[in-house]
Amino acid sequence: MKTAILMIVLAATTLTLSSHECWLQPKKFKLGVGEALTVDFLVGENFEGEPWDLKKNKIEKLQLAHLENTADLRTLVKPDGKQKLAYKLTAEGTYLLSMESDAAFLEMDGAKFNAHLQDEGLDDILAIRTKANALDKPGREWYSRNVKLLVQAGARTDNTFKKNSGMRLEIIPAQNPYVLKSGSYLQCLILFDGRPAAHQLIKLWNKIGNTTFLQNVYTENDGTVKFPISSKGPWMVSTVKMVPSEKSDGDWQSYWGSLVFGIE
Repeated sequence: MKTAILMIVLAATTLTLSSHECWLQPKKFKLGVGEALTVDFLVGENFEGEPWDLKKNKIEKLQLAHLENTADLRTLVKPDGKQKLAYKLTAEGTYLLSMESDAAFLEMDGAKFNAHLQDEGLDDILAIRTKANALDKPGREWYSRNVKLLVQAGARTDNTFKKNSGMRLEIIPAQNPYVLKSGSYLQCLILFDGRPAAHQLIKLWNKIGNTTFLQNVYTENDGTVKFPISSKGPWMVSTVKMVPSEKSDGDWQSYWGSLVFGIE
């Protein structure tokens, strides 16, 4: 069982990674009732993002859940607008915004693809390529985004945070982040196709000013991971799951998942 934890302090201006996380970034994590939730769709490295090309990798599902209510926000997104999404939160409580994209294609030469697999902890795929003597072959990959954002309106929290949005790759917290403080622990359950993802590499990102902290951990046999909330600020839990592609023009299908929330 992999239990080693690696803590790396990353300077935002100097880090280069092969992976590109995708996430939903709100202007504010805590809002007043009646205030508009504004969200950017970002992709990038080191929890530093640029606007995601919503025309290349299109949104298939965008839902905002609160208690028993779910709103479809897909038609409200403005791909060419400076403000991509704005939606007024009219009731007090916790809100879960989940987004699923269609599949986009990329191809890398063998060495870059192998390094990509290593960086994302996809040892099972690397082992398959090794056994098939395919390490020199290009990696043809279809990739999709399964991303989530938790925000809070007003003071009263609720259990919306633990809803399963129905995406193939799910990150579900066991506690509401908006009742946690720095020094608390948060546990998350990672599911793929509804089943716990054991021994899955999880990247924990936290921003303090212009510095990003990255912690690498692995899920337990039951698909859970527990970690300390070491500081205030924006947090992101991210992971990648890859399986053989069902499309003839690709070898692999990957799902990039993230959960973003804020700690005060």
